[in-house]
Amino acid sequence: MADTALVCLSHSPLMAYSEPAAGVRADVDAALAQARRFVKDFAPELVVLFAPDHYNGIFYDMMPPFCIGTHAESIGDYDTPAGVLSVDAAAARDVASAVLAEDIDVTLSMQMYVDHGFAQPLQLLFGGLDRVPTVPVFINGLASPFGPARRARLLGDAIGRAAAMLDRRVLFLGSGGLSHDPPAPRIDTAPPDVVARIISGGRTTTPQQRAERQLRTIQAAKDFAAGTRDTGIQPLNPEWDRLVLDTFAEGRLADVDGWTNEWFVEQGGHSSHEIRTWIAAYAALAATGTYQVRSTYYQAIPEWIAGFGITCALPEPATQLTGART
Repeated sequence: MADTALVCLSHSPLMAYSEPAAGVRADVDAALAQARRFVKDFAPELVVLFAPDHYNGIFYDMMPPFCIGTHAESIGDYDTPAGVLSVDAAAARDVASAVLAEDIDVTLSMQMYVDHGFAQPLQLLFGGLDRVPTVPVFINGLASPFGPARRARLLGDAIGRAAAMLDRRVLFLGSGGLSHDPPAPRIDTAPPDVVARIISGGRTTTPQQRAERQLRTIQAAKDFAAGTRDTGIQPLNPEWDRLVLDTFAEGRLADVDGWTNEWFVEQGGHSSHEIRTWIAAYAALAATGTYQVRSTYYQAIPEWIAGFGITCALPEPATQLTGART
């Protein structure tokens, strides 16, 4: 049995609130079921979860590009599970130390707060937050300025080598992307009250305020999908999404070094920077050898404001399976 495996998947807080076109929900459910079978067959002893935040747990008062948590708690936004993740603190510290020793700057959090970016993949693949030991790795995918995308590749490469030293079956799980441009605030254009919230004020958000924010996002998604008014949301870009998926499937991770921050936004929207979580996960899998993507699902889903993808991969040798590519 392989010692490492990978699942990368898009997340969307709108999955529970907005119904996509006929047949899409069933296709997504089938792809998720396939990913769950893949995970069950691999039987991971540890999950290294690469995910972003959306100004719910990590703010501009101290915005790291990367952070590894020895403790993590989900806030439970958008009906995702709230509570403490089953973090393997010792493994998290070992991984952080190994990454730092490779000249990759990463911060350490002993009290990390996370949102649906972390909680949803654990919910979808494992049925809860506490079902498998986890090392949570925050990768900034929302708050500018950003470092080069190659830094996410180098982070993943270092984490992959560190994980190989743990002598455990490790699943690298990437959460985010692909093309999407939801109505998330940006520091250079947001009004003063919103700026205050994304600097640190979000830590005191009341349940009513959070519900109001979520309702605005849900309504924006409905308007975006219906095309009933100008939402300011950038269209999804299936062509770019497939280029990204093909890059990973073909193992061309060196191409990432040429992906500029401007190109991300132009092609995939402001939140396409979340694909850095996939970059890190694939680099981690590739750290000890070549890999083969076993299955790929893709669908542009405007009702979720997401180019929605799910991929599963194993180190070579592996038997190629037919993906649900659409």
